[in-house]
Amino acid sequence: IMQIDLASFVSQSDRDLENHMRISDFIAGEPKAFENDPVTSHVTGSAFVVNSERSHVVLTHHRKLKCWLQLGGHCDGVRDVLFVAQREAYEESGLSWIRPLSSAIFDIDIHEIPENAKGPAHLHYDMRFLFEADMCDPLKITDESEDLAWVALDRFEDYTDEHSVLVMRYKLRAFAQGYRSG
Repeated sequence: IMQIDLASFVSQSDRDLENHMRISDFIAGEPKAFENDPVTSHVTGSAFVVNSERSHVVLTHHRKLKCWLQLGGHCDGVRDVLFVAQREAYEESGLSWIRPLSSAIFDIDIHEIPENAKGPAHLHYDMRFLFEADMCDPLKITDESEDLAWVALDRFEDYTDEHSVLVMRYKLRAFAQGYRSG
């Protein structure tokens, strides 16, 4: 299954090519790639949840990391990362209906998680997928978030300067203008 998922990713930049190569090598070489082992880097699944007009995205102010990010989390042994991303989106947002816009990987990001009480600094090999939800469906803050918001694409900088989040805005605009993955 992972070969199909990774093959579905369409690189749009040198960053994409490098991250695709790195995650492919990581999955091939790390037997615990999909586990949530605090001493080993691992694959995570994220959901970039947009409204039907593609003008707003759900962001969460992550309680532990203290910054605004897309919804997502650990695979916990599950290799179906699209499922993981959708599960995490439901759990973290309280939304009642979230549908994938494509089964293809929307973005791959590799970032360091700082050392914490559970373990040393490690990498998250984050596969991100594009979903849609209704902005009228109320968001419900969980214990993983300090806040949740539908954020307008043109207001991202009011919430974050994280390149790994900002890059998805450009990918979403390309998607909305006719690029379709999967």
